[in-house]
Amino acid sequence: MMAIETKPWDVTEILDSPEAIAAYLDAVLEERDPAFFRKALGDVARAVGMSKLATDSGVTREALYKALGENGNPTLDTLTRITGALGVRLSIAA
Repeated sequence: MMAIETKPWDVTEILDSPEAIAAYLDAVLEERDPAFFRKALGDVARAVGMSKLATDSGVTREALYKALGENGNPTLDTLTRITGALGVRLSIAA
């Protein structure tokens, strides 16, 4: 019998379009956990590239690392800049 070879799954492999990014972030928001959402934004930033996201959002790489890091607390301004650069938007629904 052949052994099955596996590798760790990395969510960044599927975050390759604004639609995939939006679906991922929307699903994470359903959990209502700010730390989980911040981690998810970090996943997305890794997927698109921190330097590209910094350039596209107008937020420095250092500020992105700080805001999306383990103890980060991104402001609404940073969130809207990031989501705008990703081609997605935050919304509120009843």
